[in-house]
Amino acid sequence: MMFRQTDSRKITRPLLLGVLGVFSALSCVGQEVSGQGLKDYYQSFFPIGVSVSPRVLKGEEAQLITSQFNSVTPENDMKMGVIHPRENEYNFRGADSIVAFALRNKMKIRGHTLCWHNQVPGWIFKDEKGDTVSKEVLLKRLKDHITTVVTRYKGKVYAWDVVNEVISDKKEEFYRNSAWLRICGPEFIEKAFTWAHEADPQAVLFYNDYNEINPAKRAKIIQMVKNLRAKGVPVQAIGLQAHWAVNEPSEDQLEETFADFAALQLPLQVTELDISVYPKEHEARERKASDADTSYSSEKENNQAEQYRRCFAIFRKYKTSLTGVTFWNLSDRHSWLDNFPVHGRKDYPLLFDRNFQPKKAFKEVVSF
Repeated sequence: MMFRQTDSRKITRPLLLGVLGVFSALSCVGQEVSGQGLKDYYQSFFPIGVSVSPRVLKGEEAQLITSQFNSVTPENDMKMGVIHPRENEYNFRGADSIVAFALRNKMKIRGHTLCWHNQVPGWIFKDEKGDTVSKEVLLKRLKDHITTVVTRYKGKVYAWDVVNEVISDKKEEFYRNSAWLRICGPEFIEKAFTWAHEADPQAVLFYNDYNEINPAKRAKIIQMVKNLRAKGVPVQAIGLQAHWAVNEPSEDQLEETFADFAALQLPLQVTELDISVYPKEHEARERKASDADTSYSSEKENNQAEQYRRCFAIFRKYKTSLTGVTFWNLSDRHSWLDNFPVHGRKDYPLLFDRNFQPKKAFKEVVSF
């Protein structure tokens, strides 16, 4: 900032106060910039990440990302439906922009996700007549997809969610009854990890799932991982999605979950963390009259802050197993929970409010 030289005797009181105000404002900005972010508080524990879209990589949101986090995950732009919309067409624009942003800012990059039952392009399971493809054709398409995507980001993406959510929530089922399973059987899981490892032997390969705090589902995840590794399949780490709520998990549930997974002696990551201010519901439903109050009340704020405190205390306890924590979305301005499980109901699941200011939960996370 430059000031024109002038006679000091002609500086009026209003002008002097204005100049002092400028310097005061600059001083406040400096304090804000030099303040610690989440990544700094947890520097000796594990990286702190956030899921992002290309839209948030500029302006205030970009500044919040770089000041608070040291890892990013593309929320949607590496999913098969987005990045591979047609058989002979790849759309790398969004993913490339996120990778470039992370590299410029010296941030780690998690790839999400190579094989999932959702957000799959329609062509993947069909032939030119619209009939279901054979196992051989589908596996060839999966191999081509994984090889192309992983090779493109080799040396840039340090970890991949290779296979996402293949374990069933139903007690009587082991694997989710997806099109992948119906056409290929469970072999597609083994192949996905093998092909990802061939494309980038240095990348850390994750199996990623939700509702891992449920003992029955957790046991199935652990059994599958043990079986795959016994066969030599390169499942190298486990991702716990952690879409939780103010009433779930309990401290005992969380302790048991981490103890069970830590016993595998594999790296763990919390890959998709958010904590809803509403009691947990696992299935989508229509909005009811009882959903009318969507305000962020002091009761909701306090309950959420306490749950975040409880969760991060366990995370720190298991720092020898936990190699990263990633929040799913940046602030309460936008969250996928605004539409799930109740369509159109506003939620406030993150550490920063709609104006990008830290909430009470933020203080609980960093006060230790």
